[in-house]
Amino acid sequence: MNKQISKLILLILLVCGSIASAQVVKGRVIDESTEEPIKGALIEILGTEFTATTDAEGFFNFASGIPQGDQKMQVSAADHYNRTLPIVVNELTPVNIDPLYLRVDFSDQEQTAGVISLTENDLSDDQNAANNVSGLLQSSRDIFLRAAAFDFSATFFRPRGLNSEDGRVLINGLTMNKIFSGRPQWSNWGGLNDLQRNQNFTMGLSAADNTFGGLGGVQSIDMRASQQREGSRISYAAGNRSYTGRFMATYNSGLKSNGWAYSISASRRAGEEGFIDGTVYDANSIGLSVEKKINDNHFLNFTGMYTPNRRGRQSPMTEEVKNLRGITYNPNWGYIDGEKRNSRIREIEEPILMLNHNWQINEKVKLNTNVGYQFGRIGNTRIDNGGTRLVTLDGQDSYIGGARNPNPDYYQNLPSYFLRNGLDYSNAYLAQQEFVSNGQLDWDALYRANASFTQQGGTSVYAIQEDRIDDDLLMVNSILTADITDNILFTGGVSYRNLKSENYARIDDLLGGGGYLDVDFFAQETSNITQDQAAQSDLNNPNRIAGEGDRYKYNYDILVDEIDAFAQAQFKTKKVDFYIAGNITQTSYQRDGKFRNGNFADNSFGKGEQLDFTNFGIKGGATYKLSGKSFIDFNGAYLTDAPTIRSAFPNARQNNNTTTGLESQTVYSTDISYIYRSPIVKARLTGYFTQFKDGTDVGFYFVEGLSGAPTQDGNAFVQEVMTNIDRRNIGGELGLEVQVTPTIALKAAAAFGTNTYSNNPNIYLNSDDFPNVDLTFGDGTTNLKDYHIAGGPEQAYQVGFEYRDPDYWWVGATANFFSNSYVDVAPLRRSENFVTDLDGLPVSNYDEEIARDLLKQEKFNPYELLNVVGGKSWKIGDKFVGFFATINNVLGKEYRTGGFEQGRLANYQDVLDDSNNPIEVFAPRYFYGNGRTYYLNVYLRF
Repeated sequence: MNKQISKLILLILLVCGSIASAQVVKGRVIDESTEEPIKGALIEILGTEFTATTDAEGFFNFASGIPQGDQKMQVSAADHYNRTLPIVVNELTPVNIDPLYLRVDFSDQEQTAGVISLTENDLSDDQNAANNVSGLLQSSRDIFLRAAAFDFSATFFRPRGLNSEDGRVLINGLTMNKIFSGRPQWSNWGGLNDLQRNQNFTMGLSAADNTFGGLGGVQSIDMRASQQREGSRISYAAGNRSYTGRFMATYNSGLKSNGWAYSISASRRAGEEGFIDGTVYDANSIGLSVEKKINDNHFLNFTGMYTPNRRGRQSPMTEEVKNLRGITYNPNWGYIDGEKRNSRIREIEEPILMLNHNWQINEKVKLNTNVGYQFGRIGNTRIDNGGTRLVTLDGQDSYIGGARNPNPDYYQNLPSYFLRNGLDYSNAYLAQQEFVSNGQLDWDALYRANASFTQQGGTSVYAIQEDRIDDDLLMVNSILTADITDNILFTGGVSYRNLKSENYARIDDLLGGGGYLDVDFFAQETSNITQDQAAQSDLNNPNRIAGEGDRYKYNYDILVDEIDAFAQAQFKTKKVDFYIAGNITQTSYQRDGKFRNGNFADNSFGKGEQLDFTNFGIKGGATYKLSGKSFIDFNGAYLTDAPTIRSAFPNARQNNNTTTGLESQTVYSTDISYIYRSPIVKARLTGYFTQFKDGTDVGFYFVEGLSGAPTQDGNAFVQEVMTNIDRRNIGGELGLEVQVTPTIALKAAAAFGTNTYSNNPNIYLNSDDFPNVDLTFGDGTTNLKDYHIAGGPEQAYQVGFEYRDPDYWWVGATANFFSNSYVDVAPLRRSENFVTDLDGLPVSNYDEEIARDLLKQEKFNPYELLNVVGGKSWKIGDKFVGFFATINNVLGKEYRTGGFEQGRLANYQDVLDDSNNPIEVFAPRYFYGNGRTYYLNVYLRF
């Protein structure tokens, strides 16, 4: 009897075991080209809530519970084509798919390379009114952010109204944001896209892997040799936006059996001009990464990047100029010896060296230590037309000569200049014809003028000035990551950056002349400074004749020390994942003047006051799992940030003065999102709110009509300093993708927000025409409250589709609509100076209704852009061949990406008189988007 019972129990166990095993679905996901396992691939049983992810060896496993019968399993992984395959789940046979191959999807990588390459010129150009952050979005799979990166970026759209300095870019764990401005300088690693495939993007305030982060998220790039996809790649790209051709070649060895891995990549990008006339592009890049696996616990990696690049710059223009010459017009160039030469060249040559040590202390703890050194130069050239010569009569020095502004779009060259007041139609017509026919820089005239003065024993009146920044930056950090338990991850780190930044002007080209007198021809005598003294750039070496390569005008160093520490803990539970993080930063700035300026003899030479700022931040967030498909995500932060170097020293070129009322900026921000993810629908809806307080901004321009200014005519070249700036960004984002069929996806994205000043900031003016005076007006504020912050459209909408054929070709199109873009207003016009006459009395004929119209912020017209993308890849043996192509702004729509009011006219009567002219002489200057542009990339991987 006992034997029979035992047999019955054994039979029951066997049957139960067969039933249990029958519902097992397992397998291993492998990269088709490298035969390497894919970690983190997502496995979904369509129509159910069953999901799994692959481990480090590519394995996945569903233990039980999957409904029996015919099912569809979808496999997806970053940078690979999705794969959907039928499976049959039954009572007797387990499903084991090993190997399950995924093919690499190069389309995203090629599109990313195109976007970064074609936008880096804009991102690094300080003239742009909007600081586009599209570079931070390339590695994100988020639907909305991909729309912002690939389609909205051409309009200088800023997600959540944030600038590039609000995000962080890391390479091998080291922060790449420039200390001077806080912005990443993309050209420092441009052209090395192949070595930067391994990227991780952390959106917004979410917990980052190796830094505290920023409001705009964190893009972390891993260039270690062992992390590069083994193999070689060559490609050629052509476009018409920034450059016309690019060649790139890369080799990655992979990790060899002897523990060594190395990668090398080189590229050349060039073009006589891009979409804008005369914008030469000349860039070479080489990158090297070598890694040694010392043992299973220690990896040592060296990375070096050298990416010298030279680019011609464009300038914003008034509507009058655009109507005469079109949106491709650029006044900075002219013909010389039959070739185009641009007077404004931006040249960057800043090599980066890194040494990285990765130490796996044990299974749960690792330490990453990094050392980096960046050095080199940034130069921006322009024409200096202040040349003169020294004449001494009866022991009194005087300066004669000087030269007319050579810019072809100088206001006195345009028809509007002759139509103001007297309506001189004859000369206005002649000016129009001359500008249309010959409205480019006349290089020959500059050479002739210099030759004439040289023959008379004088010096050059024209020269090419290069504004130089020579930086030496040391970076050190160490990041500890510890899996305290299976549900708690701790990350902490400390970093140090030391910068010595040499800033000076140098003579780049004397344009055929024999030297350049280093004095300020426009200097004015004041109550306690003679004109002779005021004119001197360096009283220690007065009336110096500068030759090519010599420093002149200004010369100073900025010394910076920055120490930062952060800690972060992440917790995972069944229903809620949450995190909390904090950081503290100590920053110090000091100016060290090398010239004794004539206007600031006692406050320009030697070291000035050291500025010290201690800042902190705290943030936290949580994700609540409503179900396997629905989530609610919340983030909040309170931060303080040190002011930038530019904001701390309002006139660093001439003196050691620091900004009056300088404070660290305070920021508090929050966002909440509803996220839905299913095999068919992926969606995110987010609302956000960010408040900035105590910001600082400095501007430079020539102004007329200053009330109470200690100058005879109320005119001066000024530094406009605004402090106590409060800003508010509020709005929402929507991203939606619907997989209608296995090959067709529909997508939509929307951004809707307002970015405004939330108070009336303080404002004052500095000038060498009234040294050591903070010139204020009325209560010392400017009425900016509720004006919009300029910089791209506040509202952007997209609908589109994408078709991906099983034969590895794809095509997509998007229709994009943009609105609510505004001009950048002139703060001085909104101060008490606007209603005050030169004598300090109120303007006599002031009309409040007219004034309200004059001060109304210009809102740009809405516009639509149609973009088309597509590509194809082929596998030939073990090689891959393919191409990617995009056409942006297919319909050639003309639109403004930004603009600013000229601050030259600052009082009611002058602004009113100019507005009453047939054409405003000092009208706003605008940036225009490109017309129809294309990008084509052909590649071979082997």
